[in-house]
Amino acid sequence: MSVSKEAAAAVAKKTSNEFNIASFAYSAFKKIATVGCIYFFGYMNWSVGWFVAPIIFLIMREQWKEAADTKRNIAKTAALSNERDVVLARLDELPAWVFFPDVERVEWLNRIIQQVWPNVNNYTRELIRDTIQPIIQESLEAYKMKGFKFERIILGSIPVRIGGVKVYDKNTDRNEIIMDLDVFYAGDCDITFYVAGIKGGIKDLQLKGMMRVVMKPLISSIPLVGGVQVFFLNNPEIDFNLVGVADLLDMPGLGDLFRKVITEIIASMLVLPNKYSMKLSEEVETIDVKAPEPEGVLRVHVVEAKHLMKKDLGVLGGGKSDPYAVITVGAQEYKTGVVKNSLDPKWDYWCEFVITEVYGQQLFIHLWDLDDALDDENLGRATVDISNIVKQEQADMWLTLENAKHGMVHLRFTWLSLSNNVNDLKAALIEAQLLGTEKVSTALLCVFVDSARNLPLARQSSQPDPYAVLRLGNSTKQTQIIMRNPEPVWEEGFVFRVQNPNNDILHLRIVDKKTGHDIGSLEYSIKNLLNKDSMAVNKEPFRLQKSGTDSRIIWSLSLKILKLSGLTHESLAEQNNEPVVIVDEKSPLLAQTSNSSGASRSPERSPTRTLPKQSSIESWQEDRIDDSSVHLESSVPINDTSCDRIIHRNPSQTSSSGDAGLGRLQLTLQYSTQRQKLVVIVHKIAHIPQRDPSNIPDPYVKLYLLPGRSKESKRKTATIKDNCNPVFEESFEYLISQNELLNKKLEITVCTQKAMFYSSSNILGQVVIDLCKLEIDKSYSSWFDLQPEYSHE
Repeated sequence: MSVSKEAAAAVAKKTSNEFNIASFAYSAFKKIATVGCIYFFGYMNWSVGWFVAPIIFLIMREQWKEAADTKRNIAKTAALSNERDVVLARLDELPAWVFFPDVERVEWLNRIIQQVWPNVNNYTRELIRDTIQPIIQESLEAYKMKGFKFERIILGSIPVRIGGVKVYDKNTDRNEIIMDLDVFYAGDCDITFYVAGIKGGIKDLQLKGMMRVVMKPLISSIPLVGGVQVFFLNNPEIDFNLVGVADLLDMPGLGDLFRKVITEIIASMLVLPNKYSMKLSEEVETIDVKAPEPEGVLRVHVVEAKHLMKKDLGVLGGGKSDPYAVITVGAQEYKTGVVKNSLDPKWDYWCEFVITEVYGQQLFIHLWDLDDALDDENLGRATVDISNIVKQEQADMWLTLENAKHGMVHLRFTWLSLSNNVNDLKAALIEAQLLGTEKVSTALLCVFVDSARNLPLARQSSQPDPYAVLRLGNSTKQTQIIMRNPEPVWEEGFVFRVQNPNNDILHLRIVDKKTGHDIGSLEYSIKNLLNKDSMAVNKEPFRLQKSGTDSRIIWSLSLKILKLSGLTHESLAEQNNEPVVIVDEKSPLLAQTSNSSGASRSPERSPTRTLPKQSSIESWQEDRIDDSSVHLESSVPINDTSCDRIIHRNPSQTSSSGDAGLGRLQLTLQYSTQRQKLVVIVHKIAHIPQRDPSNIPDPYVKLYLLPGRSKESKRKTATIKDNCNPVFEESFEYLISQNELLNKKLEITVCTQKAMFYSSSNILGQVVIDLCKLEIDKSYSSWFDLQPEYSHE
């Protein structure tokens, strides 16, 4: 039975009238409520801020949600579109290297995914509840949000889409197949959960990233591939919409907490160096598929930044920022310290990344301004392709910051390959010692925890729920939990950075989940591997301590030495045992300055003294010299161990008060090329003139880099009370490149806290050292004559 046009129009008109009436009533109610609120605020004599602030807050929230909803709707529309349209529309977004064999093949691949999507849906539901839910619970408890639990998990009918494919035919082993997939998901999921007694939900979940699939080893029988590894090269982009009561939290800074937790979980499971591995054939050993295979280590020196944006605005437009940097490679992340009130911060921060895939992976450095009250503000970011660093092996570069009006960041990179030769350890130890920081390593330890046997019961009449915890230094790794099994099979691999294989120890604990008690432990000295063939043991059983007599852990261990191409123990020993110059008051380092009488000083260089070369790393580490004229002062508090070899005169008193009669100052200088750092040690002052026995000076020493005499370059010793021969033995550092060193002078000023009656100034004397005459990698020590205060700029 058909409906006439007149009837349909009447119904539409009636509906429209009802809608207009409802809309009018709603609009009138809002106006009345607004006027009533204003009247109430005025009646209560409350500040207008109590009225304006919520309105501004709601307007900002609506704008933010509108922008987010628009972005999600566009992505969802793309996900529902024809495969050909999606692929062609994303050509501008995809990386230049993405390869399209033809659009039909991508369509074919997407149809396969759509066909198996219901099964993927069921598998993912179980994975989320069994694996991801406990991790989310633990992560949210750190933020005082307890009781997290999924109620419903439905991924919906819209499957993951493949936008582009690249199959590698270069830089690969012939026993493997590697391909990259541009993956994006914008589905119609329906997920509900409870947290802290509040019911919430997630809709419009979106994920986009570059996924790599590695199939290896290739075998001659079905299925032709021994195993498969799936992982993201870098952290994927993740977004979703919170609904229900949790929608109140969906604000920048609050809803970001959930995004952060979910991003961290995905990174811990699927972002390099973490992989999802599956063995497909019994012909292949599990360790060949699931054990991590690092290609090397990327050592990064975050030196400094300059010309950063001002985020902390001050009076009259002034102000600075409190910058820090976050450096990430895949799931690995490091964070520098915060430099307060600076637009040109110097961090001198070292970190290392274990690299398992050179091609396709990137390093990101993101600069932030610390804000205690609000969210940290963006100062810009930069990206570096790791493959370019590997080709160069070493790089020193200034990078212009993206997403910022201005600013640059200074980074230094070193690519370290892996060696099975134990003889390369000596050079690695020397290099780490020269860098002088505990954040660098000399080797990698690859551990594959296979299984355990005959574990004891942690409680009566109940099988243990064991998991293994491994710790080396400050790094801790943990296997999955195997429920109710005294002979668990984990088959999980881990990589640890080793500072010194001669000293480091790997600690293993096997813990029962329910009781939290240890049911087995083991300590393994890394140096034991140095005597093994190829520095490795393969699936060997080790007896567990604090366990049953028959309890064993079966694991594989492999030590890899970090090696810079062309760097050997002999070359380092020769480089770092060059002639050490012992400098006296005639040192050419002194800048030619005019004294009070107008005469200029033109000193000459003193003879050099050569140290004997050490024949072993042990003697190098001890670094002691038995000599009456030179020795190593180990008590000097040097932060940079590259200067542990600084040589200076015996601290015997000098009998001279200097040419100007103001006393003499003993200093040691050393420049480290590895760390690009100048170290100055103020040892002592001798024979400060005492003209009034009742007014003995309280001396201290100030240091500045010239020209400029900036606040950042100021250094100062402690004050020694009532002393004309003070001993300081204090070390100071300047982060400065070799090019900058050529244009700098070091001003050392001796002052007193007491006002001397015979002088209008508290300055007792000065020395200016021309750093352009400082020879790299040599140590200088000297007594310098203090001169009257003079003009030098």
